[in-house]
Amino acid sequence: MPVMKKILYVTDLSRNAAYAFRYAARFMVAFNAEIVILSVVKGFNPVDQVPVVFQMGEGRFKEAREEALRSVLTRLKRRLNHYAERELGPEERRRLMESVTIEVKEGDPSGQILEASESKDVDMVIMGAHSKEVLKYTFLGGVTQRVLRHIRKPVLVVPIPKGSFELSFKEDDTL
Repeated sequence: MPVMKKILYVTDLSRNAAYAFRYAARFMVAFNAEIVILSVVKGFNPVDQVPVVFQMGEGRFKEAREEALRSVLTRLKRRLNHYAERELGPEERRRLMESVTIEVKEGDPSGQILEASESKDVDMVIMGAHSKEVLKYTFLGGVTQRVLRHIRKPVLVVPIPKGSFELSFKEDDTL
């Protein structure tokens, strides 16, 4: 059986990503693994960026982007703490808080996930599947599909199960 010492958990802060985190936490406990939490904020298209920079000024635009990244990091930390308090015992909670690192990147989500899977030397990637109600028979979202086409690591894609259950990590919505 392969050894899972480092897991990359990818979140877009959606409900499905919150559900998928439970798997990452359980793998961490089962394999005594580290978890790298990665959230990617999609960057501006350079063409679309020009009018915004012109209106705001380059300094204010850069500040606003950095603040957006800090805000995501703060939300992730809050949600991680809430999850640990709500769902883990004292020893598992301590272990989780010691073994997690959180990164927020800006750019193309699939590209950042692929880059992190290699540069962080992870053994597995865990991410949620996204289905659109209009396309209810479509299983995977575009980012997930692109990652699966190019990645060279095992990936666990977690769909939201049918039925009613508690997904959120409170704060304002999900992890």
